[in-house]
Amino acid sequence: MSKVDVIRPGPPFETTLMVRDNCLCLHLQRAARAIARRFDEALRPVGLTNGQFSLLMSLNRPEPPLMKDVASLLAMDRTTLTASLKPLERRGLLVVSIDANDKRGRRLALTEEGLALLVEAVPLWNKGQAENIRMVSKPEIEKLLADLVALS
Repeated sequence: MSKVDVIRPGPPFETTLMVRDNCLCLHLQRAARAIARRFDEALRPVGLTNGQFSLLMSLNRPEPPLMKDVASLLAMDRTTLTASLKPLERRGLLVVSIDANDKRGRRLALTEEGLALLVEAVPLWNKGQAENIRMVSKPEIEKLLADLVALS
């Protein structure tokens, strides 16, 4: 008997089908991946992924935000955020500096190049946003967004 032929106890197949059809996490992940692919495609002309666009957009503020505040907004841990910042910093799109009020903190600021890239990227994002919104009925889009915010 090969390892493939080994029968082991497990949940009934009906449970698998129930989870497949009802799992909020599975369906959110599938939707998130599909949406992300559409945004990645829309943003490709400016060389950004949807995650990079969101990160850069989160820095578009009157004052440079603290790294911890950006990490919180993007639901990332600091290590993941630091790794995500590096390629954008190498491209000259942002700078990381020490916070004047707390030497342990880091502030993140867009450079002129970063701001200019966002100006180019926003119309592309709008196109991707419109494409994604077209897939959801108009009255439901605001409820969907509110429900997603409530879940995060």
